[in-house]
Amino acid sequence: MRQIVLDTETTGINPKLGNRIIEIGCVELENRMLTGNNFHVYINPDRDSEEGALNVHGLTTEFLSDKPRFHEIVEDLRAYIQGAEVIIHNAPFDLGFLNHEFKLLNLPDFSSHIGSVIDTLVHAKELHPGKRNSLDALCDRYGISNAHRKLHGALLDSELLADVYLAMTRGQNSLGMDVEEVKPAGSELLAPVAMADIIFLPASDDELAAHVEALAGLDKAVKGQCIWTAAMAPQLPA
Repeated sequence: MRQIVLDTETTGINPKLGNRIIEIGCVELENRMLTGNNFHVYINPDRDSEEGALNVHGLTTEFLSDKPRFHEIVEDLRAYIQGAEVIIHNAPFDLGFLNHEFKLLNLPDFSSHIGSVIDTLVHAKELHPGKRNSLDALCDRYGISNAHRKLHGALLDSELLADVYLAMTRGQNSLGMDVEEVKPAGSELLAPVAMADIIFLPASDDELAAHVEALAGLDKAVKGQCIWTAAMAPQLPA
C-alpha cells in the first residue's frame, strides 16, 4: 500500500484571511517502508508571513521571493499524491489550506485526488487520552530523536511524523479479529478422554472445627468479618 506522510508550512492559520502555503513536504511509504521518493518544495506566497507563523517556521519573505508560485508546482504535486493514503498530523488544518489553494486555481479539491486520510492527532488522542499529543510530545513518547528540530519545517516534520506513525501502529496488522482458526489435521485430533469417577469425601467433625477456628482467626486479624465469614453468613430477607 502506498502512503504519503504530508506536512505544510503557511503564512498564518486561516486561508480565508488570505494566508497561503509556503512549504510542502511529503515522505513516501510503501508497505510501511520508507522509499526515499520524497516531495519537497518552497512556495512564494506573494505576501508576508504573520509574526506568529514566522516565529514557528522562520521562512522569511526574502527567502521565498525567488521560489515558484503554487500554480507552478501544482501538477507535480497532483501526480505525486494521486490515489495515495495520506497521513497528516491535525489533518483539517493542512487539508483546509490545500483545498483552498486548489480552489484558487479552479481545480478539484486536493482531497479528491487522494485515496483516504489518516489523522495521527486523532489516533494519538485515542491511544493517549488526556496526554499531550503534539509531534514533539509523540517523539518523546516513542523515543524518536528530534534534537535537530529547532524550527518547524514541512519535510523534517513529515520525516518525524513517518517515524511516529510507524511506532504508533507497530504490530497493528496482527491484532485483527478475523484471524483464521488453525484446526489440527485428522491424524492430529485427540481421542476423547474418559472422565474418571469423582469421589466425594465429606469433612470430618475435627476438620470442620479447624475450619471454623481458622475463619475466627482471620476475622480477628481484619478486626471484623473476613470475606469467607461474610459469604457464609445467613442472608436476611429483603
